[in-house]
Amino acid sequence: MIRFGYGTNGFANHRLTDALDIIAGLGYSGVALTLDHHHLDPFAPGLARRVAEVADRLRTLGLAVVIETGARYLLDPRRKHAPTLLDDDRAERVGFLRRAVAVGADLGAEAVSFWSGVRPARVPPAAAWERLVAGCAQVLEHAGGMPLGFEPEPGMLVDTIAGWRRLRKALGEPEGFGLTLDIGHCRCNEPDPVPDCVTAVAGHVVNVQIDDMRRGTHEHLEFGEGEIDFPPVLRALSDSGYRGLVAVELPRHSHAAPDVAARSLAFLRRAEEASRRLVRTGAGEGRVPTTEGGGA
Repeated sequence: MIRFGYGTNGFANHRLTDALDIIAGLGYSGVALTLDHHHLDPFAPGLARRVAEVADRLRTLGLAVVIETGARYLLDPRRKHAPTLLDDDRAERVGFLRRAVAVGADLGAEAVSFWSGVRPARVPPAAAWERLVAGCAQVLEHAGGMPLGFEPEPGMLVDTIAGWRRLRKALGEPEGFGLTLDIGHCRCNEPDPVPDCVTAVAGHVVNVQIDDMRRGTHEHLEFGEGEIDFPPVLRALSDSGYRGLVAVELPRHSHAAPDVAARSLAFLRRAEEASRRLVRTGAGEGRVPTTEGGGA
């Protein structure tokens, strides 16, 4: 049975404790926790105490956790996502990622996820690549046993699975440098069908984000609003041997978070049931209906 989670970046208008309560109450198995100003700010006073309180709450609720590091304005209030591993002041990003690893370890997280960032126009491609490799190596040095999930992100320096493979090779193919696979990004940016993308990276995936999307458009959509046929995708995930969290990634839906989270889980559970019928019948079941709690 797939372990579905929900991302706290889709609960941006909730206190973290309230978001965790709602996510657990709906029946999710875990949470993708984006460290941010309002959700376990890693730079605010009393971090150790606050991490311990969140760890206790996660245990009480029975929620597994992965750490996400894509907060928009956590490091710089004027530059979205900056500084990244590609910027002149990239040491600040490295320091943040190391801190995220430490927080993840204290929470018992299954993985810490991060990405490359957008190449600044003033930085030549070769220099940006060197900065990225060096930054990832620095984070790896401090990861200990924490799995790192690097996410190819549309519009960033590393935006495809092929780019992740190149980066992993440049780092010497370290054991702890895994892949965060966003199912929507596969539809948006990858040349192969989404289930084939899942199968191609089996054994390397340490974190999965799930959302609907359309080819060529980087917009995280509710299930049923995009172009992805989810039962074959979930079948591929199950067959791949992946047992980590599959967390809903809808960062622009905080205005209706409880309702969206409820619809999303209902949809995914129907899709998972349909994926089992794919095995029993040997034939596709088509798209999961978006009525009765699914879709928009």
